[in-house]
Amino acid sequence: EGAGEARISGDGRELENRRNKLQGIMSDFPPKPSPPPAVSGQARSGEGGALGFSSDVFIMDAVGGGDMNLGELADLTVANDNDLSIDMQDNREDFKKTWNPRFTLRSHFDAIRALTFHPSQAVLLTASEDGTLKLWNLNKAMHSKKNAALDVEPIYTFRAHSGSVLSLTTSEDGESCYSGGLDGTVRCWKMPDLNVDPYDNYDPGVQSSVLEGHEDSVWGLTYSAVHHRLASCSADATIRIWDPQNSSPCVSVFNKEKEHGTPTSVAFVTSDPNQVVVSFDSGETLLYDLNTEQSVTALETQSKDGSELINRVVSHPTEPVSITAHENRTICFLDNKTGKVVHSMVAHLDAVTCLTTDPKGTYLVSGSHDCSVRLWMLDNRTCVQEITAHRKKHDEAIHDVAFHPSQPFIASAGADALAKIFV
Repeated sequence: EGAGEARISGDGRELENRRNKLQGIMSDFPPKPSPPPAVSGQARSGEGGALGFSSDVFIMDAVGGGDMNLGELADLTVANDNDLSIDMQDNREDFKKTWNPRFTLRSHFDAIRALTFHPSQAVLLTASEDGTLKLWNLNKAMHSKKNAALDVEPIYTFRAHSGSVLSLTTSEDGESCYSGGLDGTVRCWKMPDLNVDPYDNYDPGVQSSVLEGHEDSVWGLTYSAVHHRLASCSADATIRIWDPQNSSPCVSVFNKEKEHGTPTSVAFVTSDPNQVVVSFDSGETLLYDLNTEQSVTALETQSKDGSELINRVVSHPTEPVSITAHENRTICFLDNKTGKVVHSMVAHLDAVTCLTTDPKGTYLVSGSHDCSVRLWMLDNRTCVQEITAHRKKHDEAIHDVAFHPSQPFIASAGADALAKIFV
């Protein structure tokens, strides 16, 4: 018979000869020494068994012992998840090893400029350059044949802005949301029923009021749960404080004379609710007092390399610290009391466009035009995860990131018209 047929049927005599030779070679080696007693931290019994083979047998054991020619490598141990679970059991709730993409939100026709989560529900709001806001219920996800990530359809679309929608925020109870646009208006909306049928007729009563006063695009918008006030910043150089429930909603105006340039971002200070922190295209970051309507502290954020633009400022959830995202790829941590830079770091390969913190003040999330979302530990300011989230469009990639206030979700908004949810 041919060689191929012999391989198929199996040549028993040849196999027996090879086995006898191998046993003869093995008998020349000294017997395997008995294993030393198990030492805590070194012996990991059963680890091999989980992979489908006995942990008592290692491929080097057959030729004279497992440590042959390994030198210093023989002393190294590798920590795995089983070892870590003992040490970190108490912190397991706060420790999240990795975030993975779960939902892909596809419905906008142009870049998504802003997004925010509902305070308590698994619901997201997005604002886009296509002129609309969309409401997404993540509990209504469906499996897609095209993608491993789950697809979600919007349950409601808000229409009223006459141009791109650039900024977005929600009230603390989730009953209202607010948007700022290229048309210079701040629009107040009533939140629809979270189980609304997407094919119901459009309800014009969802828009409750329009806050007019800005003369140019509204790039930044934030809400204070303490004062029930809105703060907005605009390309007309002013920062305005609004009472959405009042018939004369504009409470105060900062930077009327454009003395500090054009504001790029605004946030209420968490550690002192009577203050707002504002970043400017001149590189300045100022703290304003809501009662006196005066700037109280100038934070040192101006860079020495001429890249002055600050894209975003956020307030630390628990400490008197402001965090700024810069066009020159850096993130700065600023002490609100002294005005000094506490820490500065190059955080991305391109402009840092957005920041957000988790409610407990454990993590910082940053987004950049380098297409990545990065997760940082706030205590030691180290990067613990990087996620490539979006594709570039017109040299822009990620416009906004958000942490859910009460559920384990992170969201990112892209120039590619997608929003992504990570769990």
